[in-house]
Amino acid sequence: MTRHAPSAAFALALLAGPALSAPDFGPLIEPRDLADALDAPAPLVLDIRTGPDGAAPVFEAGHVPGAISAPYGLFRGPAENPGQLIPEDRLTEVLRSLGVTRDRPTVIVHQGSGASDFGAAARVYWTLKSSGVSALAILNGGMAGWNAAGLTVETGPALAPAPSDIEVSFSHEWLATTEDVEAIVAGKVEGALIDARPESFWAGNAKHPAAFRPGTLPQSRPLPHSGWFEADDPARIAPEAAAGLAAANRLGADDAPVSFCNTGHWAATNWFALSELAGIEGVRLYPESMVGWTRSGHEAANVPGPLRNLWNRLRGRY
Repeated sequence: MTRHAPSAAFALALLAGPALSAPDFGPLIEPRDLADALDAPAPLVLDIRTGPDGAAPVFEAGHVPGAISAPYGLFRGPAENPGQLIPEDRLTEVLRSLGVTRDRPTVIVHQGSGASDFGAAARVYWTLKSSGVSALAILNGGMAGWNAAGLTVETGPALAPAPSDIEVSFSHEWLATTEDVEAIVAGKVEGALIDARPESFWAGNAKHPAAFRPGTLPQSRPLPHSGWFEADDPARIAPEAAAGLAAANRLGADDAPVSFCNTGHWAATNWFALSELAGIEGVRLYPESMVGWTRSGHEAANVPGPLRNLWNRLRGRY
């Protein structure tokens, strides 16, 4: 596997414009297909990985040729409520600085370390789609899949992208707000509340540190995010199985699914699989999820009683 620094010719090619169009692009792209697409003009490749000490060391150690470093934290809310939406003006600044435009095909690269890691790519995909980007794909298997395929990597700092003039007007088409969830819980509108977390969270036996209490949304049912991935390769999502899995869980457009988790991370995987792979219309993501719901004073279901709560705390579950 050859390692090299970005060339001036490649830099010019990267800024030249899209070679692919929305109809033949995404929502997943395989490593070798992305490698073939890197001929001029290339898609915009956003590497969202963040190492223990920040994005730079892991990115500079090796990345897809021509990729732009776009750490996942740029797309997340504050520590006390990580799923919170970024204000439109701030998101506009972020996307402009990365060179994102509405019509240029954009590929999101995560680490590919497992099912949980995919949620970061799915959350960025959802954010970009809601911002009006029309051609999007996630690199299936992430950077680990790229490396496993023996494809060329670059080392060193990222190219400085040409800033764009995108103006974000965030769409609510795939967004569920706390008010929307309140209406579903109250029976005012139809909606299936789908908990993407491991079942221990749904049952109230585990809790995110920023949530005020354990439990789940009232009337919800579990659909763990890990179920979409290949059994022998938990870093790769299985697109051909998505429709069957959605049907097996009795989920379709008439159910108006709303995906949630702790902070809109694992939930983004369920949203991506149901909406983009299974092709179900009207799937929405509740980005603040259980952290936002409990911190705003709402009641949860499956909250353990005093004895089980004490037992869970003694066992270090929260």
